[in-house]
Amino acid sequence: MLGSIPVRIACGAVGLFLLGLAIYAGLEGTTAPDRNIALTLIYVTAWLGFPVLGVLFGDLFAAFNPWKAIATPAALVYRRLAGRAPSHLGYPRWLGRWPAAVGLVAFVWLELIYGQGSDVAVGLSPDAVARAAIFYSVYTLSMTAVFGRQAWFKNGEIFSVYFGMFGSLGKLAFRDGVLGSRRLLSGSSRWVAGTGSVAVVIASIGTTTFDGAQEGVFKDGIERLIEWSGDIGLGATASVRFAGTTFMLISIALVALVYLLGIRGMATVPGGPDRRRLWRGMGHALIPIALAYLVAHYFSLFVFQEQAQFTYLLSDPLGTGTTDLFGTAGSGIDYGVIGSDLIWYVQVAVLIAGHVAGLMLAHDRAIAYWNDYRLAARSQYWMLAMMVAFTCFGLFLLSVSNA
Repeated sequence: MLGSIPVRIACGAVGLFLLGLAIYAGLEGTTAPDRNIALTLIYVTAWLGFPVLGVLFGDLFAAFNPWKAIATPAALVYRRLAGRAPSHLGYPRWLGRWPAAVGLVAFVWLELIYGQGSDVAVGLSPDAVARAAIFYSVYTLSMTAVFGRQAWFKNGEIFSVYFGMFGSLGKLAFRDGVLGSRRLLSGSSRWVAGTGSVAVVIASIGTTTFDGAQEGVFKDGIERLIEWSGDIGLGATASVRFAGTTFMLISIALVALVYLLGIRGMATVPGGPDRRRLWRGMGHALIPIALAYLVAHYFSLFVFQEQAQFTYLLSDPLGTGTTDLFGTAGSGIDYGVIGSDLIWYVQVAVLIAGHVAGLMLAHDRAIAYWNDYRLAARSQYWMLAMMVAFTCFGLFLLSVSNA
């Protein structure tokens, strides 16, 4: 039983071990990003794996969360020694999940933008990843001590919120430690109800959009902004990071604008709720789109890097060339395991499936908001236009990057 105490302890121990391995490898291993297990473990295996696993099997990260594995026994020890439960500040309702939304952007920024200005040839320095993991661990445990485990892991802890968002789409769910089933996609409406939840979804789509556009649609604009930044006196590293940050924020703003236009259009249909309620109430329809963008953009990366993860990185996690734990340190990546045609078909399929799922969720919510089914259907013309815009833009980004 996944909710049993022994299994939870074992899963938490695994999560804590993997976090420790990533930090140790980042600090003590090679500076080559492709030979050090830290980057692949955090930014590929965990970052891309848990969303898909969440849809298939429920929010598994909740069991493997390394910071929860520390916070939970720490609270029990405190209760035993002090004779009472730890006292915490009340979590502000107005703050909601905004810390997770901002943290999500910062996490992606570290890889995509800070890494561009690092001192390695390609990608983010493993040492920087390790130091960021230490900083985030201290931050998370501090916030847990201030606001309590339940409040912080539900609202502020980046990865609990982010992976839980995708887990809300799945048929399986944990309730009070017990695994149960529910209607597919139904959990998303409850997940998005809190303040700042829509911001997390928009940040997810926007950051993935930026990653797909920075070497395509945005490339010329980023290069011109880098040149302009240098002309006004910024150094080379600062110019690169300033340009990347600017266009990442533009990407997020564009996603928010498309969603806002759709909401404003729906609000013109009589008999429905106001724009504020629509903004929050329709946000769950964006979660399948966020998943579709994630899978479509990173599908090939995941397939290739997981070969590395379970061969030479597993045998030589530090990348120093001095260990071969499983006899696979000399292995390589087979880039022919999937062809370009298959990659394109998968990308198109998941984009279409994600947007269809989003329309289904929006339609169900519209029926609940408008008593007249004809008005509900009219409101969905705006949602359909928004979904078509996201689909076309996603396909355009993929076609440019695959060209």
